[in-house]
Parts: sequence; C-alpha cells; structure tokens
Amino acid sequence: MHKIKVKNLTDKFKNVVNEKEALDIVLRDNRNLKYLPDQFKKDKKFILGIIKKGHFVLEYLESSFKKDREIVLEAIKHNAHSLHFADKSLKKDRDVVMEAVILEGEALIYADENFAKDREFILEAVTKNCELLEFVDDSFLKDKEFVLEAVKEEPASIVYADDGFREDKDFILTAIKKNGHVLYYIDDSLKKDKTFVLEAIKINGFALEGVDESLKKDRGFILEAAKQINTFNGQLFLTVLEFADESLRKDKEVVLEAVKQDGLSLQYADDSFKKDKEVVLEAMKDNPLALDVAHNNLIKDKTFVLEALKINSLILEVIDESLMKDADVIASIDLIGKNK
Repeated sequence: MHKIKVKNLTDKFKNVVNEKEALDIVLRDNRNLKYLPDQFKKDKKFILGIIKKGHFVLEYLESSFKKDREIVLEAIKHNAHSLHFADKSLKKDRDVVMEAVILEGEALIYADENFAKDREFILEAVTKNCELLEFVDDSFLKDKEFVLEAVKEEPASIVYADDGFREDKDFILTAIKKNGHVLYYIDDSLKKDKTFVLEAIKINGFALEGVDESLKKDRGFILEAAKQINTFNGQLFLTVLEFADESLRKDKEVVLEAVKQDGLSLQYADDSFKKDKEVVLEAMKDNPLALDVAHNNLIKDKTFVLEALKINSLILEVIDESLMKDADVIASIDLIGKNK
C-alpha cells in the first residue's frame, strides 16, 4: 500500500518544472519533498530556501544533504531537533552540536553520546542554555565541583543538581558565593528563612534579588540586611532600598541605614527624604553624587550648603548663586582652599 502511495505521489509531481509550484507543494506538506523531481530535491539552493522559511525537512532530504554542514546548521537554526536526522559525522561535530543544544537542551540526546560526558563542552553550553543539564550524564549532577562551576556560569543550573546539594544549606551558601543569583532558584522555604538569607547576603549582595516577598516587608530583616550586605569587587551594585517594600522606603531609620552603605540608594527612598537634610547629608558622606538625587530646594538652603561643604566641595557646582555672595559660605569656601 505504501509503495503504491509513493508511486502515485511521484507520478503526480513528475511533471513539475516550475520552482514556485515545487515550493508550494513542499509548503503544503514537508514530506512531499521526497517525491519531487531530482532537479528540485537535489538542488542545494532550493533546499536551503525551504529550510530558511522555517520548514522541518532534514528528515526528507537526500543522504548527501544530511552530511552537508551548511544545510544541517541552517536546519538546526530553525529547529534544533533537526540534529536527530543529521549524518552521524555531524553528530560528532562540536560546533554543530553546540548550536543545537544552545537552542534546545533536549537536542543533546541526538548528539554523539560522548558530548553528554564532556565536562568542558557542557560547562560552555550551560552559559547559553542550562536546560541541557537535564540530559547530561547523571554523574555530573552529583559532582560538587562541577555543579559549583555550572552555577558560577548560570545560577539556574542549581535546579538540575542532585537533591542532596539542593537541600544542603552549606553547599547552597558556597554556590551563592560563586553567584548570588542562585538564591532565586532554591527552595521557597529557604528564601523565607531570615537567618539563612542574611548569611547569603553577607556572602554575596546579589542574593538580595532572590529573597521572598515576605522578607521585603520585614522591617527587622531590611535593617539587618542594610548593615550586612557586602560589596562586589569594591563596588556596591545593589541596595536594600531597591528591593524593600514601599512602606519601608518611607521609614527614616531604614533609609538612613541604607544610605550609609550606599549613598545613591537615596534614589529609591520616598521623595520626602530627598528633601531631608539629615538623610541627604548622610548619603553624601558615602557618595557625594547623592546630591544629584536630592531635591533642588536644598541647594538654596544655607544651613544645608554649609554642612555639605564640609563633606565635599562638589556642591559648589550646583548651589544657588545667591549663596555664593553669603559671607559664611564664602568663609567656608576659603577654608576649603586653605586646607587643600
């Protein structure tokens, strides 16, 4: 019956000579490609044109095309599962397989079996698509050093690690040291564990991004976090206020603690604190550029300007012109000049 059907389709399409007609036939059903006259099914340009339109046809191509690197890479670009129908030689080609697994982790099952055991290959691919870890050799997911290397490259890798690692607080803290974003992917119970999360933040400030919403509303936690959050390579990239609940951004004690650690976190505080002399001056002690976030009225306030001058002369660039004629301000500016 199948042979009769094939013969019928071959006979049906044997007189096709127009490329547009041939293309329409394939677009109706990819399988029809097998039954077109040789002038089409053996024409590389025609085949590439079909593939570039997003059609999954590698399965129906002549064997010579399944060995053609250009054809196979183009097919994979549109559907990673095309690797399944590639010639064995290309299933051993590192670049071809890498292209496939970056697009679809499951494509690893079609590649030569050695790739699922290739530590270097997997760690490189993980940076683009950690889902492939679901299909690697199980031994890797039980290998502490491998998992730590994987989470360093891609924090979501922790999801695929052996259960023993994902339930081990000490291991997770070690992983967070490698990559603070790991906290986002761990069990919810740990994201709510105040003691654990504070320890995580102390190790790596980026862990803040993964804390449970309940902790973002917890005043005691936010205050403690503001004191403990660490720096990364000497620079603070995250601020507690950025993640704190809106109600806590209106809490002066919380805001003061936050700006002591990072003056620019003033931008996340309630607008009322951008007019507050004490808060703004405290922020400037950490970072004079906090003045850029403060309310414009402060640069017209003599008391504020005099205190700000003691912290940094940067304020001279923005203070109100009327104050530049003030005797006390002039005296402070002269003092700064003498102390240089």
